[in-house]
Amino acid sequence: MHRMQLGLVGLGKMGANMRTRIKAAGHEVIGYDPRPEVSDVASLAELVERLEAPRVVWLMVPHGEITDQNVEALAGLLSPGDVVIDGGNSRFTDDQPHADLLAQGGIGYLDCGVSGGVWGLENGYALMVGGSDEDVAKVMPIFDALRPAGPRENGFVHVGPVGAGHYAKMVHNGIEYGLMQAYAEGYELLQAEPLIEDVTGTLKAWTEGTVVRSWLLDLLVRALEEDPGLAQISDYTTDSGEGRWTVEEGVRHAVPLHVISAALFARFSSRQESSPALKAVSALRNQFGGHAMVDQQGRSVGETSTHDK
Repeated sequence: MHRMQLGLVGLGKMGANMRTRIKAAGHEVIGYDPRPEVSDVASLAELVERLEAPRVVWLMVPHGEITDQNVEALAGLLSPGDVVIDGGNSRFTDDQPHADLLAQGGIGYLDCGVSGGVWGLENGYALMVGGSDEDVAKVMPIFDALRPAGPRENGFVHVGPVGAGHYAKMVHNGIEYGLMQAYAEGYELLQAEPLIEDVTGTLKAWTEGTVVRSWLLDLLVRALEEDPGLAQISDYTTDSGEGRWTVEEGVRHAVPLHVISAALFARFSSRQESSPALKAVSALRNQFGGHAMVDQQGRSVGETSTHDK
């Protein structure tokens, strides 16, 4: 194995677990986060100083302004031959401007969609990468450390040029919206029928052998076992952008996205009226991603930590 150094910016739920998994594979990871208690260095400049050229710096920070600021800062700190990876959920239209800015200094750029949530530490992360063949090859040992065990093609794909990785992740998350909504509506219908005396047991019986079995179904069952009836969860469900972008792309390409659009609009509805289906979606987001939930009074219930191993 080729041992690599990696600079990792952003040590939140995903970033911290990724650092642990990459280190476990034998690579050196130097992490930077504005919170001193979790950071290995005091600044982005110190992070760059600690890395040996050619450097690879992976961003796991919120999309938009914070990502822009970090890319701009790295453009002034890195050297020709270095590579920056944006592993956050940035919109694909942000990628080419970032790549162009870095290219002025001879710095490579990859956009990487990362899926795995709080379970990725143990199970590995599915990776969707956009960028040049040369830059992908430079970082492949890190990608191999992060992806699930088994054939590379079952957990990693070089989708295409810059922007392709985030586009693929956007569509992935749009599909996720639709799947969660379908399970949630099925849960609500089972709950509404007096003949069904064991809703959780019914869903659990579907987790092996049936055509609708999936990891999301497993997580819904887990959520119901931990909180029968989802009594502790509000149906207020947020969205972080990818579903909206997917629907906008459907409009741009004239591709009918009936299910994904309906799932997005259902989340909007959750902010206006009570819905057991959206309680289930909120519970699923907490289960697989550790996202904070909101109770009936609008107060944060907190984040999942028991599975964040």
